[in-house]
Amino acid sequence: MGLLGRVRDRVQANMDPEAFARRLGANLNGRVRFYGISRATLGSEPWMITFGDNVIVAAGCQFVTHDGGTMILRKEQPDLEWSAPIRIGDDVYFGVNTLVLPGVTIGSRVVVGAHAVVTRDVPDNSVVAGNPARLICSVDEYLAKMRAKSLGIGHLVGEAKDRELRRIYGYPDAGNS
Repeated sequence: MGLLGRVRDRVQANMDPEAFARRLGANLNGRVRFYGISRATLGSEPWMITFGDNVIVAAGCQFVTHDGGTMILRKEQPDLEWSAPIRIGDDVYFGVNTLVLPGVTIGSRVVVGAHAVVTRDVPDNSVVAGNPARLICSVDEYLAKMRAKSLGIGHLVGEAKDRELRRIYGYPDAGNS
């Protein structure tokens, strides 16, 4: 891909990440929010990745549908290949720099912690984290923990949220620093 193609990709990825993912061939079955997407996010077979509705993908995540290690063994077995689809349910959050490997199915109502390496299927209503990702708790348990810690400002956005966070934690107002 030439310079013009890379510039076009970057512009579209920033302006409309969902359209960019669809253009690459990913299957989006509802609203999917990408916070930082590139061709690397969806790997070399984006058409093998299916996202459900209300999926949030933080920056640096990668979805890999093949095992590239087979390439060095093709001199011994020229037809050696392993690729498998990735399927993601509804209401799923992927933390920063998550890696999802081939053949994984992630259920609905799932939280995947930052830097997790998902090597096997994740059932519905689960919070997973680590390398390899393992079950931490149910989403119901996570919700109870977060309710106890909540600042009560999740409905705010932009400057209103910033002002409230500054007030809560005692940071000076941005205009007065």
